[in-house]
Order: sequence, then structure tokens, then C-alpha cells
Amino acid sequence: MSVTTPPGSATTTSPHSPPSAADSADSADPAGPKRRRALGWQVRFGILSLIWGFSFLLIKVGTEGYAPFQVTLGRLVFGTAVVAVVLVMKRERLPRGARTWAHLTVSALLLNALPFSLFAYAELTIPSTLAGICNATSPLWGMALSMVALSEDRPTRRRVAGLGIGFLGVLTVLGAWQGFSGLDFRGTSMALLASLSYPVGWIYVRRTLAGSGHSNLSLTGAQLLVATAELAVVTPLFTSLPTHFPVVPLLAIVALGAVGTGLAFLIQYGLVAEVGPTTAQMVTYFVPVIATAAGVAVLGESLSWSTPVGAVIVLAGAALTQSKPRIRPTEPLRQDDGPRNQPDHA
Repeated sequence: MSVTTPPGSATTTSPHSPPSAADSADSADPAGPKRRRALGWQVRFGILSLIWGFSFLLIKVGTEGYAPFQVTLGRLVFGTAVVAVVLVMKRERLPRGARTWAHLTVSALLLNALPFSLFAYAELTIPSTLAGICNATSPLWGMALSMVALSEDRPTRRRVAGLGIGFLGVLTVLGAWQGFSGLDFRGTSMALLASLSYPVGWIYVRRTLAGSGHSNLSLTGAQLLVATAELAVVTPLFTSLPTHFPVVPLLAIVALGAVGTGLAFLIQYGLVAEVGPTTAQMVTYFVPVIATAAGVAVLGESLSWSTPVGAVIVLAGAALTQSKPRIRPTEPLRQDDGPRNQPDHA
């Protein structure tokens, strides 16, 4: 789910720009990339799509037995535990410096604590299928914000067209022509706000933590740890201890944390390091499809025609905002040719 997810390529995929220790090891050890290719990045790409697609189903099941804040806290506890084990195995240290931890406190709120909680609350009243489709709007929000906040992301015609198409798809999903009748406005707004929180967090991280010298794994572990602490403070203020512990929702929370958060983050950063953020971010376009299929097949959620049609439009718009125009081939230079025949990389 974001998409730290996922959800420009570097802005919508990887919330941490500095290279990881694993990246450095691979560049020094030629056998590293070969071992990764033997595992098949396509297989891990598919696994990550399934994990994040089923995460919305797990949230729905978890909230059937526990309060949304409890679901989020459990998710973060188990996700942090998985990343902590890997940190210990790789003998990596958490970041140092008060300034870095202050930035991590903000990024943990925007990329983990807030969106995770909003999705959990949203799924109290909306289907997991709709939550998954709302999550697919994250690249659209990200592109719109980055064109304003990041100087390198200029508003081209292609990007503006993609944004327009994408948000037309959102209106289609929500049934705007029917006056949004039958739509749970509060739950849907929470899901869309959660999707908006991701790119805000990505831009913040890109401005504050990029180039900090810490590995992706170290920053991820620290960020999840801080998010867990934030939820540990908030949860007792709004919920009381459960009087009983339903097994199935509890197992859903464990899977959501250990697999949907901890393992998924590790797979994501491995993909970014191996195939780059542009290819890795394509997982965003498979997540709503899997979330919709899982919600309908497993939970028996209903599905109107406007939901899948709108989702396709949303994904088409998101893909258009991420695409880059082709550079036209140039003719060979003649002796009398000057720089005018050089390709324009601006």
C-alpha cells in the first residue's frame, strides 16, 4: 500500500532516496545482481502486488474484531518487528542525530500512522474494494503536488491530461452523475485523504532526508519504530483494551503487519534497487485490481459497473502522468552541422 508505497517515479514509489547498504554491496560484488536475477524480480513484483492488494481485505477483517487504531497499532508492531530482525541480521544501526529523528517523526506520521489509521476507519463503512481503488489515486495526488512543490517536475501537457483523466475516473467510481447517491461520504473521504497523505509524506522525505547518508533499511526501520510509538500514545486515548481477542481478526492483523508492511517494504526496496523506481512503481496499477477481486471473491462485496470502469480510467490517468515523452532520434552529424541536431534533454 503505497503505496511508501508506492504510490514522478521516485516520488511515488520510494519514500527514501538514499541508497541502501544492500545496493552498495551489490555494486561491489558482481555476484549480487546475479543472485537477485536468479530469484526473478518479476516473481517478487507479483508477490508484492498480491500482498498489497490483499492488505485492504485484511484491514476489513481486522476491523471486524478490533478498533481501527488497534488494527493500525498491531500492524505497525508486527511490521516493525520484521524489519528489526533484518536490521539485526545485517548489523545495521538506526540513524543518529536529533534532526534526522525529528524529520522521521513527521514522515512516520504522514507515511504510516495517519494513512494506515484513515484506511482502517474508512473500511468501517466502505467496502475494501473502494478503499483499494481510492489508494490508486495516490500517484495522481503525488503528481499534482510535485508539480507545485518540486521544481524538477514541470507541468507538461501530458501530465495535466493524465491528472484530468485520472480525476475523471475518481468521479466515475464515486458515481458523480447520480449525485453520489448511496456513497458513504465520510468513509470515502477518509480513504482519499489517506491516499493524499502518502505523496505529502514522500515530498517531505525527499526534501529533508534525501542524501542523508543513511540506508533505506535503516530509515525504514526507524520510521516504522516512530510510527509505532505514535500509535502507542494515541490508541489508549481513543480505545479501551479488548475484553476478548477474536482469532481470525487477530490473524489478519498479524498478516497485515508482518507481511503487508514489514515484508512488503523489504521486497519493495529490493525491487527499486534492482529494476529502478519507474518499473517498481508499476505495482500501483495492479493493487486495485487485486483488492477488488479479493473483496468480491472472498468477502462477497457487491460491485457496480462504475467501480471497475472508473478504476481503469484512474489507472490510465496515473500511468499517463508517470510516462515520459519519447526523445526523437536525430540525424548523424555532418561536418557543417552544429549543436542544433543534438537531442533536447531539457
